[in-house]
Amino acid sequence: MKFYTFRINLLSKWILSSAAIITIIAIVYFSSGGAIAVISHQRRELPIYCVENSENKIALTFDCAWGSEDIPDILNTLKQSDVRATFFFVGLWAKKNPEAVKMIAEQGHDIANHSYSHFRMGSISNEKIRTEILECDRILEGITGKKVDLFRAPYGDYNNSIIRIARELNHYTIQWDVDSLDWKPGISADEIKNRILRNVKSGSILLFHNDTPHTANILPDIIDMLKNKGYDFIPVSEIIIRDNYEIDHEGRQKRKK
Repeated sequence: MKFYTFRINLLSKWILSSAAIITIIAIVYFSSGGAIAVISHQRRELPIYCVENSENKIALTFDCAWGSEDIPDILNTLKQSDVRATFFFVGLWAKKNPEAVKMIAEQGHDIANHSYSHFRMGSISNEKIRTEILECDRILEGITGKKVDLFRAPYGDYNNSIIRIARELNHYTIQWDVDSLDWKPGISADEIKNRILRNVKSGSILLFHNDTPHTANILPDIIDMLKNKGYDFIPVSEIIIRDNYEIDHEGRQKRKK
């Protein structure tokens, strides 16, 4: 009899506890206008890693965050090869190198946002994320007179908030599907070339950096090799789909059917 009574009391406590939890949830729900975030059901936001493309179009991109001495060589190669690329600038870098930014813009390359300070944006507040994007825009647009609508998070570090804030600011968030690893200490020129050839496909976005030991020197070979494989280069602004698109689980941007 005592055991039965114990079970009844335990069941009563469980029912009361459950009722209390439900009551608290209901109060929070209605006091917040029904705006409870169910984390487990949030849709994962993805940047654009590559683009569905059947015409062998690819995009060459450079992140500019440190030195600038190799910019003339990179631009000379692009000009001689008749290739337009996309340059993602850190705002502080652009402030130090306005003539380089202006020259890149005047030669027809994309001018794109790589944040103002090169922070890991997943570790800063939403307000700071917004400031980082807007301040970089302000500097780039002041130098070039061109509107900026492409954004790449430093270190490829993104989350839902970063992508949504960028979208609210009318920016497409751009990642990459072919990483040259040209920044990596000890990597050889041949290793970089092999990585590119092994991973590139139609619609790829290729990641390079300026101010590395090899990039400016091997860029002519890389462009020639890819052209010989039948690839054509266009900037990110032209390879991406501007509207009526979706991004699949691999980050491939596709036109909606």
